[in-house]
Parts: sequence; C-alpha cells; structure tokens
Amino acid sequence: MSFRATLSTLAAALVVATSAPALRAQQPGDSLTLKRIFDSDEFSPARFGPARWLPDGGYTTVERSADVKGLDIVRYDPSSGRRTVLVDARRLIPEGHSEPLIIEDYQWSRDGSRLLVYTNSKRVWRYHTRGDYWVLDLKTGRLRQMGGDVPASTLMFAKFSPQGDRVAYVHDHDLYVERLSDGQITRLTRGGSLTLINGTFDWVYEEEFDDRDGFRWSPDGSHIAYWQIDASGERDFLLINDTDSLYPSIRRIPYPKVGTTLPAARVGVIPAAGGPTVWAELPGDPRNNYIPRMDWAADSKALVLQHMPRAQNTDDVMLVDAATGRARTVYSDHDSTWVDVVDDMAWLDGGKRFTWVSQKDGWRHVYVVSRDGTHEKLITPWPFDVVSVEKVDERGGWLYYIASPDNATQRTLYRSRLDGSGKPQRLTPAADAGWNSYQISRDATWAFQTHSSFGTPPSVRLVSLPAHRVVRMLVSNERVANDVASLERGPAGFFKVDIGGGVVLNGYVMKPPQFDSTRAYPLLYYVYGEPAGQTVTDSWFGRNYLWFLYLTQHGYLVASIDNQGQPEPRGREWRKVVYADIGPLASAQQAAANRVMRRWPWVDSTRIGIWGWSGGGSMTLNMMFRYPDLYQTGMAVAPVPDQRLYDAVYQERYSGLITEHPESYERGSPINFAQNLQGNLLLVHGSGDDNVHFQGSEELVNKLVAFDKPFQFMDYPNRSHCICEGKGTTLHVYSLLTRYLEEHLPAGGR
Repeated sequence: MSFRATLSTLAAALVVATSAPALRAQQPGDSLTLKRIFDSDEFSPARFGPARWLPDGGYTTVERSADVKGLDIVRYDPSSGRRTVLVDARRLIPEGHSEPLIIEDYQWSRDGSRLLVYTNSKRVWRYHTRGDYWVLDLKTGRLRQMGGDVPASTLMFAKFSPQGDRVAYVHDHDLYVERLSDGQITRLTRGGSLTLINGTFDWVYEEEFDDRDGFRWSPDGSHIAYWQIDASGERDFLLINDTDSLYPSIRRIPYPKVGTTLPAARVGVIPAAGGPTVWAELPGDPRNNYIPRMDWAADSKALVLQHMPRAQNTDDVMLVDAATGRARTVYSDHDSTWVDVVDDMAWLDGGKRFTWVSQKDGWRHVYVVSRDGTHEKLITPWPFDVVSVEKVDERGGWLYYIASPDNATQRTLYRSRLDGSGKPQRLTPAADAGWNSYQISRDATWAFQTHSSFGTPPSVRLVSLPAHRVVRMLVSNERVANDVASLERGPAGFFKVDIGGGVVLNGYVMKPPQFDSTRAYPLLYYVYGEPAGQTVTDSWFGRNYLWFLYLTQHGYLVASIDNQGQPEPRGREWRKVVYADIGPLASAQQAAANRVMRRWPWVDSTRIGIWGWSGGGSMTLNMMFRYPDLYQTGMAVAPVPDQRLYDAVYQERYSGLITEHPESYERGSPINFAQNLQGNLLLVHGSGDDNVHFQGSEELVNKLVAFDKPFQFMDYPNRSHCICEGKGTTLHVYSLLTRYLEEHLPAGGR
C-alpha cells in the first residue's frame, strides 16, 4: 500500500514554512543499478524467527542445521544465552523423503510435547495461507501429516486444541478436527463452497478487516466458535485471463462494490466432537452489518464479538451465550465519521474487565471496561495517541504500548500503570530513535526489538525490560547496512511545511549527490494520501528507498508529504477530518505543500512530477487533473479512478454511504476531473488485479480518449495488485517508471 520512509540518523533541523530543510550531506560512494535493486538479493535484510516466547521465559527460533539442508528449532535462555536444540532438522524428514520439511511457521502444544509445522504454502489473495501441516510428537518421534489424503497445500489455519490432543483446520471451506492419538478426522461443517465459507473469510473481510483465521477453540477444548460467510448474495467480479490458454478463462470473485449487496456474516459455536451449531442471535440485517472480530470471553461459556453497521460508525461489544446464542450489547463506541476495529482487547481479573481502545475524547486512548459495560476508566489520560497495545502485564500492573508523542514519523515503546496512575515511561532509548516494534515475553521482562530508520535496514535485538538493556544482537544485518552505507547519496532529511490555516505537514526530501544549491533540480513526489497508509516514516522501506536513491544519483529530488487523513499519531481530528472528503482535501493539501516547496531555490518548478500506487495512484490522478499547473508529469500505478468501483467496506468507511453522501463520490473521484489533464501521464495496471480492478483504468482510458488527452498506458496481463507475478515483472515495472521519468521529467541541475 505504501512504503515507509523518513530519516532519523540523517535528519537535521526541522524547519517550518517557506524555507528549505537543513540537510546533512553524505560522502561519495557506489552507484546503483535497477538490476541490483530489483533483480538481486544484494540488499535484502536477513529476518529473525519465527520466534516464540515460552511459558518458562525462554524462547525458540529456527536456525540452519549443521547436518542437513534444513532448519533446527532451538531454545535459548534469554539471561545466559544458553542454546539447546529442541528439534533437530533430521527429525522433520518425512518417511520416504530425503530432506526435512521447510519450516514456514510452527506452533507448540501448550505442554510443549508436540510441534505443529506449516510448510509448502500457497498464496491466497495477498498471503500464503493455504499449505500442509505436520505434527511431530517429541516423545515418540512420530511425524505425521494432517488432513489424511487431501491434496497438497489445501489446509488452512491449523492449530492445537488447548489440551494439545487434537488439531482443528479448514479444508475446502469447511472445518475439521483431527485426533492425534489415532488420526480420526471429524468433519464439523458441511456445504462449504466459494460462497458459503466456514472457518475463514471471503475476499472483502480478508482485505479490509484483516480477517483470515476464522475459528477459535474454547479454553476447555470442548467447542469451536467460527465465522460463516454467505457471499451468495454478492455480485461476482470477473477476471479474464487471456494468456494462459488457447481461449480466455474467467475467474469469479464475489466482490461487494460501493452500494451493492454485502456478504452476510454470522458466528456460531459447534461441539469439537461434532454436532449442531448454535448461532449467535444478533440484531439487524446480516447483509448490512459486519462482525470484524470474535473470540471467547475469557471462559468457555460466552463469546465476545464486535458488531458494526454498514456505515461503520458504531462498534458494539456483544457477549454471546455459547449454549443458547443469546446476545447482548455491553458496550458501544460511536463516532460521527467512522470507528476503527479494536485489536487491543484483553481480559483482566479473570474476565471481569477488558481493555478497550477509543478515540472518543480526541486521542486514541486505552480504557478498562467492566464486563457488563457499566463502568469504564481511562488509563492513558495523556494528550497523545496510543498507536498499539503491545502487552498487558496484569501481574506487574503495567500496560506496554507504542506511541510517538513528539514525532509522528517515529514509533517508540512506552509503559504506564494499568490503573491509570503515575506518568507514562518511555522505554525505547533516544539512541534508538526511528521505527521500533516489539515482541514481548509473557512475563514482560524480555522483548525482541526490531529497529530501523530512514536509510538503515532493520536489526533485531534481545532487550530486557523495563530497563531496555540490550542483552545480545539477534540479527545485525551488518553486511546489508554497510552495503547501503557505501552507496553514493546526497543530503536527506525531514522537514515540516506550513500550508496555512494552522496545518503543518510532515515531509522528507532526498537530494542528489554533489548537490549544488545554486542549481535547480527536478522534483518527484511519492504520494499515498489516504487513511490506510503513512509515507513519511523514519523507517527502512527497502527497494523503494533504493530506487529513490537511484533517482537522486541520476539528478532528481525525491520527496513525500503526509496530508491530514493519513494515519499519523496526531489525534482524532487530524485523521478524521478527511471523512467524505478524501480526494478533495488530500489533493488540496498536497498542492499547498507543493506551492511552498516549488519556491525553494533549488527546485525547478517547471520539472515537478508525482507518482503513487493504489490509493497513491488515485492521488496522482487527482493531482494531475485538479492541479495541472503544478505537476508536469504523473505516474499512476493501479489507481482507483472512480470511488464507486472500489469495495464497499473500505470506501464506505471513509467516504460514507453513497445513499447519504453521493456528493462525496462525485467530488472524490479523479475520473470526474480528467478533462483538465495537461501534463504527461503514465497509467499502469495489472489486468488480474483482484483488489483495485483493471475496470477503473479502462474507464479512465475511455474518458481520456473522449477528451482527446494524450497519455501512455501499460497493461500487465494477469498480474494482481502488486504487479509482481512472473519472472522479471518487478524489474520491468520500475524500469518503465524510470524511463518515463527520464523522457518526460529530464534529470539534473540547471
């Protein structure tokens, strides 16, 4: 959706208003090529894990075996660093095979006696969520594949029962439980199909609510709660494959566009041994409500779920009796715009209270709410946003969370008392300014810290909490960091731009090597602009950073601006002012920033370009069509030219229901301003895009043709939204973008 960019180590003074940012120059170095960036692994950082914290305070991770071509699973004691091989890779060689299973993920049974290995995965939409599962019994050494004789790579979301004696999984849209003692398989649901989906989700729930694993074991292992999605009422969107056979083939995807019929979701509880489902008795029309979250409510007697109307402006927390299905609303969060789904709900006091995150007081704050909803307490009463809750340490009485009170481009670990007393404590040291994420141990005394900053690849460290003492480096990525540091680069840094009306936007800019402030250079903006992503971040953003660096080496300035409405931690009003005004407000603020920056003496105002992908592609069209006097060249990749063509969940959340806000869709869709195009436009799309449909770009082509507007169009056959499938595709996309810039936005200072 968007790359993460900004600078910590390279950032110098932050300046507000019309002057250029102060930047720090780099020494001459190595030159990049597109092949080095997009057709090699030269700059690919190593990863850590998958790692799992254990109940005893240790952790496991995977490491290359010294004996065979495979991975060992090893245990470490965080204090001493003592290493123990728990599962030698040789134990993961199936009977009749010569090599171990490739571990893509794994999980332990609660008592640690069994290991569940995920391997041989296949992509479903964006992620590899369908594959094979094997169970290794550490006591007997027996390794057995789950699913019986089902075809390879067809199981989803397998997980142990709480007792570790069974494994539940989804196969072909139905739920199954397999007993490990004898391999007996019990089918729990029937009738699963492309439109009746048990235990997982349809396209739109997966894409817009980040829902994939659609079932939960009860704590006592006696029942399973699960989602059932009925997509039969949705219209199918047809993806046409013209190239894989003599005649075209058609792929049908139930896809709810703006204003059309939604999938119907319901939640039920079924005995793990088989039997009838007890369905939750929820209010309203299931075709006009969502159930984005569900789990057991701290015991095996009740479920807790979040229930939202189509407009997504209310989130009702409901408790459901597992035996009868009776449901009642115990808490409700409402907003005049939209509410976000809450992922930071945790039970306290054995299920008597739960944590909740709301923006109702103007900040993203954490509350503790009684089980019946009659009492609530704000426990982060400070004027800044809690970005995410990382750990609830009930025994110690602490809440650990990510926040960034002073710099919205960064992420930092804090903790404060669970009762709301005292003051927040910053745990991430100033030396680690940048982008930080944490995987905290069960007792909150240890954490894996992943740290990166602008131009610096991620490293992973083991730290002790709360002192945040670095115990050892787990992944340094020193080679990649040195290779990146050796590249030729010019000054780069963050700045703030005052666009008037009390609005100050964050941005960054990268300059060419041997930058000469007496000359004027072409400026390329990278844009996103919508509520789903932030571009100005003090983090490593991989190949996009390297491509931008490549462009600076060839004489370009590269910059990005975050407008209001993007998810910066700057308060509710900052984010939600964009409601029903996505295209107009964001583009007006981007244009206002451009008007300030084009006055910088080293910016050539006759050579200003802009590009973006997905929502950034849409924003590129908005800038080219609404402000043709400010941008000479635009490159829009996989855009949404007409908001009515996008999926209902995303677009209606931020633009409002089309029946209530028709003007939002009219004003917000760039296609309605296509007649204003004056500059150079490159339009790029994959014809197999299941997310942002090729249809929108085709409609835009028709519109531009009708207005006799010259442009260039590149179709990548059967590629999805990433335009990444097939040998050489990514290199080709960025080579295309680079050539277009060179032809239409000549490089170099003048």
